[in-house]
Amino acid sequence: MHHDVSFLDDLAVEGEVSTSPGTLESHAADWGTPDGEGVAPDAVVYPESTADVSSVLAAATDRGVPVTPYAAGTGLEGNAVPVEAGISMDLTRMDSILDVRPGDFQMDVQPGVMGSAVDERAGVEGLWFPPLPSSGDISTVGGMIATDAGGMGTVKYGEVKDWLVRLEVVLADGTVVDSGTRAIKSSAGYNLTELVAGSEGTLGVVTEATLELDGRPRQIRGGRAVFPDLDHATAAVTDAVQSGVDVAKIELVDETSARMANAYAGVDLPDAPTVFVEFHADHGVDEEVRYCREVFDAHDPLRFEVAADGEGMADLWQARRDLAFAIRSYDPNLTPLHPGDVTVPISEYGAMVRYAKDLADEYDVVMPCFGHAGDGNVHYSVLVDEDDPEAVATGEDVYRRIVERAIELGGTSTGEHGIGRGKREYLEAERGPGAVDAMKRIKDALDPTGTLNPGKIFDED
Repeated sequence: MHHDVSFLDDLAVEGEVSTSPGTLESHAADWGTPDGEGVAPDAVVYPESTADVSSVLAAATDRGVPVTPYAAGTGLEGNAVPVEAGISMDLTRMDSILDVRPGDFQMDVQPGVMGSAVDERAGVEGLWFPPLPSSGDISTVGGMIATDAGGMGTVKYGEVKDWLVRLEVVLADGTVVDSGTRAIKSSAGYNLTELVAGSEGTLGVVTEATLELDGRPRQIRGGRAVFPDLDHATAAVTDAVQSGVDVAKIELVDETSARMANAYAGVDLPDAPTVFVEFHADHGVDEEVRYCREVFDAHDPLRFEVAADGEGMADLWQARRDLAFAIRSYDPNLTPLHPGDVTVPISEYGAMVRYAKDLADEYDVVMPCFGHAGDGNVHYSVLVDEDDPEAVATGEDVYRRIVERAIELGGTSTGEHGIGRGKREYLEAERGPGAVDAMKRIKDALDPTGTLNPGKIFDED
């Protein structure tokens, strides 16, 4: 369904409005949207201020034109891809770091700022933004807030929402709302900051965020432990978390993922399940490493290597960072269907990984498993020949069964990618009809005309 967006020509906005075919097509997809499945918007607006965002939203709502917020396009569930054309609101030009207050451990930024820029500027003050996700170098703060992103450090530092002090948000009718104060705590009314975080642009458009920062750890150690099989590796992860090992990152890479990383990056990961770990402390970090080694030793690791220098650390994590690209390029005849993102309680982590790998064996599909093991997050991709309908149907069934099993184990269909379009059918099974109805009521109260990012989160049925 296309919309008349000619009214944009009459709005007094600082930013640009584009209807060029190339620009429209570039906003019809994101990282996780297969070619040809996206819907091109009727116009792309590049606002340069909160006033621009407010003006466009108010005018669009008055005319019944949907608006889909967009940033770097690194989402994996079609979160920022239009389903009803209309306006794609590209926030990448609102990319300023507005203020840094090192004495308060805070930074004010616009939504288009890249995660790498946040960390670089914070680093000048000896600070950093701990919840930065693995894709932080190529994604924006606004996108991270929209999906309540997490990353490798979630096991120690939590998710992005845990480091938000306040937000400036524009509602569908153009109203500008400030969600909090610069104080680190407040009991004044509803917590609008956490309500907006993870709402995927369906409740409002974030135009400014105050981020909490932290001092950079003085001591960092990293390492990797190789295990004889996947069961030993997952048991070691669970034991480490349950034993209180103070680990900042703990990541699993299965043997399939290791082969893919080796082929892509030319690294030399063992063809065996590997657990990557990193430790942060201001003192006593080597004692924590020794404690982790003791815990891992109970699960028969083949070896445990530690790197202390900066170059060694970078090499250690490069293979893990490259996995998303490695999976896509592994076999030209196989295409990853969906980026799986289930998360379960840590006590069920081993069972979840084993279930996924057993399904892969049963259906004879290529499926790497990896992820933020310390918080129970399992990433997986089912690779199939997309020209073979039977193979695609089999892959879809494997994908669905893994999600359903995660929910049965008390987990979630999406740990950090959001619902978007790809996970809508699982929301009610996970949260229950009452909770979903409450969410819809909140959506209707803040966006009664359904202007903001329609077709996301809630199943159309």
